[in-house]
Amino acid sequence: MKKKIPEVSLLKFIKHSLEILKNPLPFHNKNFTQKGDIFKLNVGFNSKIYFCRDAGLAQYVLQKNQKNYVKSSIQTVDLVKYVGEGLLTSEGEKWKKQRKMMQPAFHKKQLQNLLSEMQNTIVSEFKKIETKKTIDIYPLLNDLAFQTVVKSLFTQAANTKDMERLQFITEANQRMLVKELRQPYLGWWFKIGGQLKKHLKLSEEARTILKQIVEERKASGKRYDDLLDMLLETKYEDGKGMSEEQLIDEILIIFTAGHETTANALTFTFQLLAKHPEWQKKIYEEWQNLGGDKTDVMTRISTSKVCQQVLEESLRLYPPAYFIDRVNIKADNFNDLQFEPGCNLLFSVYEMHRHPKLWKQPEHFLPERFADGGRQYSAQYFPFGAGPRKCIGNNFAMFEMIIAVTELIKNYKIIPEFKEIGITPLITLKPKNAYLRFETRVL
Repeated sequence: MKKKIPEVSLLKFIKHSLEILKNPLPFHNKNFTQKGDIFKLNVGFNSKIYFCRDAGLAQYVLQKNQKNYVKSSIQTVDLVKYVGEGLLTSEGEKWKKQRKMMQPAFHKKQLQNLLSEMQNTIVSEFKKIETKKTIDIYPLLNDLAFQTVVKSLFTQAANTKDMERLQFITEANQRMLVKELRQPYLGWWFKIGGQLKKHLKLSEEARTILKQIVEERKASGKRYDDLLDMLLETKYEDGKGMSEEQLIDEILIIFTAGHETTANALTFTFQLLAKHPEWQKKIYEEWQNLGGDKTDVMTRISTSKVCQQVLEESLRLYPPAYFIDRVNIKADNFNDLQFEPGCNLLFSVYEMHRHPKLWKQPEHFLPERFADGGRQYSAQYFPFGAGPRKCIGNNFAMFEMIIAVTELIKNYKIIPEFKEIGITPLITLKPKNAYLRFETRVL
């Protein structure tokens, strides 16, 4: 028997449009509470989005029947115009071909080559911390994550001025995309007012900077064993490498997807640790028990179980990729829910990670729930997505975050200077007012 999916009217959407623009999560939560784990939101006269926090449906769409689902136009059209058609934004055979070719570059064994540079970058950025002074930690961690991506990609090839410009462009274009997505009714104004043109021009500037770096690397004939070398050396089945345009698309996407999500996750983690000093103590004791700095980085990463638990729980409460979108190609049916072809499904990872039927004490910070790892929650826990399109950089991100948390905790105690953890949901879930104070740890 076909189940009727509850609806939220266009009038209600328009009535709440200003609060949705600032933060849509309370509006969606209210609808989930009132209408159940799936509802249909009318966002135009012939336009609707299915919002879902049903983990079973998410698993079905992302894994079991993933061949019938593609990403929505948010990524395959709206984001493409800023970052090109790379692994994150491509579909079909092109995506399959790119994923197969790039996967080895992000394998744990290959990433091992980057760990020393990664650690040096993190240590260098943490030297900017001023003790006994209240600071907003997010800008520092945003720079740290950006510099880690830069050094992992280019080693020493990129100059500071170019990298600062790339960081500015990446963040400016994301803010523009958020405006376009949350205010679709102003699309005409963005075009005639010149805002769209201005941001597309910024994208071209970013591409020019990256092309120059790639050309200089090719001309130098030197090898650095960084991500750029790995990407330049990857080959398709016919023995050919990526075109320069494709390579630039992939690098732009690594910048866009690879630095901000990590900066967000680290900020939330340090805020949670500030609120829970007992877990700071546990991480510090683990670092000591593992031999401190005498242990090589890879061994430390793979054995830092307490640190990993803390990060897993932080990603549960504050997943940077807080929604996943899909559109079905053919009509589909799941538990008597019927979807005609072309339905826009938006899965709220934020809501699934806090669903009272899926988690004990879902609003509480309890890293011990991950004592046996995250695999036991694979049916309801999606910090890096799921299925064939799970984030290719998940190992890179976890390595970077374990190093960053360990390096910070071994040197400092974190004291909260905020009342509650604030969020700003943009393309990713960003922190707000992450004020902390640091005290040098006495050994």
